[in-house]
Amino acid sequence: MAESLKDKVEKIIDEEIRPILMQDGGNIAVVDVDEEKGIVIVQLLGACHGCPMSQFTLGMFVEQRLKQKIPEIKKVLPV
Repeated sequence: MAESLKDKVEKIIDEEIRPILMQDGGNIAVVDVDEEKGIVIVQLLGACHGCPMSQFTLGMFVEQRLKQKIPEIKKVLPV
């Protein structure tokens, strides 16, 4: 059985994104994945929640990394 888009997203977040965010006291949760539109909805947690740099983290790190690893991803949005 092929791996779902959500499974791919969770794997990249668990292995590559979350460990880096946790170094600064942050975390991230996948809220939803729209497989048809290629949209991932996430929630930044811990120190990332409310951080002035959170939009930068979301766009320049989380979204870029997911798009690089999973070409089907078109956009990453915060809750």
